[in-house]
Parts: sequence; structure tokens; C-alpha cells
Amino acid sequence: MVDDRQGRRGGRRPRSAAADNRPAFRDGPAIPPGIHARQLAPEIRRELSTLDRATADAVACHLVAAGELIDDDPEAALRHARAARVRASRIAAVREAVGIAAYRCGDWAQALAELRAARRMGSKSPLLALIADCERGLGRPQRAIELARGSEAVELSGDAADELRIVAAGARADLGQLEQALTVLSTPQLDPGRTGSTAARLFYAYAEILLALGRGDEALQWFLRSAAADIDGVTDAEDRVDELGAREQK
Repeated sequence: MVDDRQGRRGGRRPRSAAADNRPAFRDGPAIPPGIHARQLAPEIRRELSTLDRATADAVACHLVAAGELIDDDPEAALRHARAARVRASRIAAVREAVGIAAYRCGDWAQALAELRAARRMGSKSPLLALIADCERGLGRPQRAIELARGSEAVELSGDAADELRIVAAGARADLGQLEQALTVLSTPQLDPGRTGSTAARLFYAYAEILLALGRGDEALQWFLRSAAADIDGVTDAEDRVDELGAREQK
């Protein structure tokens, strides 16, 4: 969204030079201290090049704030992302930010709409797993399974493929298809030697399915592997290990 007010004529009072040099932070939450436009990733900043400088700086600050807040306060992150959308609704990175924040807040309908919009606008991020999980959240697990079987899913690799596999297994579990869910996750990627957030989530999902199938001893081993892989603390695998361990001691 380009701010063209300086090019309009009429009865509007001219703004001062100082006002022109300030990011346009109106209509949104205050920017937290220490947040600056230059902190935005260069590739995203380039997407804002169609905006005037003040608007681009405002959008950048709100996006940086959203990224900083997303883990600890997703509701605040969503407010900042929405403030960016008010100013730049045709920028893919902005719609993606709103979608991810809405997803973290459990607002599946808004997340789905925003993530789809980001894809239409040319987002290069791997969003299919998030979109499929939104379908699950909206009570449409079969739709999530269809997305995981589609032509776009076949082209995924690495972490993006694993994340979609986790969602597909969850959708199978939603339908009570636990054995099929286990099969979805039983791939060479289920390697106990892996570490990182995606590996931790993959092992955790596998453990959950095993537990649902009544295979508690195996589930405990995979929760242990998830905890070992989880160097960023994205799961509560350690708590699940303690819980299952305490249960076995009774």
C-alpha cells in the first residue's frame, strides 16, 4: 500500500519534515523498545520496496515485532502483523506473517485465509504443512490428508516434507486411523540420530501414536529420543518422559 498523500491536492495541512521522517505507526500497537526497521531480513525488506519509505519502515517494524513476540505472546504478535497488513495488504510476507501469528493463536480460519493469500501473492515459504494443519483445526482432517497426497506435496523434501508428514499422521489419528498414522511416519527420516526442531516433532508425533495404540514402552523410547533431539525446546517431550516413567513405577 503506497502512501501517496503528499501527492494529493486539497485542503490537507502539509506535514512537517520531522513528521515525514517518522515511520507511520498509526493504527496499531506501539513498537517495543529496541525494534528497528533495519532488523528485518533483507529479502523481506526488498518486498517492501514498492512502498514509500515511511510506510515501509512502519511495516518493517511491525513485522520485526511480530517475529520477536511470536513465541512468548502470539496474540501481541498477531496485533503487530495485522498492523502491518493495514499498510501493506498486497505484500506476500505481510500476509504470511498474519497467517503464522493467527496459526499460533489457534485462529484456524484466519490463518488459512492469510496463508492462502500469501501463496497466491508468490510466497516462496513452505506453507503447505501449516495450511493442512489449519484444515485439521477446522475439523477437516480428510482435506489435510488430500493436501498431503497432492502433487505439491510430492515436490517437498527435508524438513518441509517431514512437517507435512506429521500433519498427515495427525489427520489420520483424528479419524481414528492409528495404524495408518504410524505408517505415514515410518520412513527413513525417523532416524534416532537426528537432532533439531523438526526431528523432535517427528519423534514426538510417532511416540504419541504408539501411546494411543497401547505400546507404552515403545512410546517412552521415542519420547526420550524426541527430548534428546529437541535442542530448541519446541516440545514437552521431557515432561512426557517423566509422566510415563511415573506411570510405570505405580
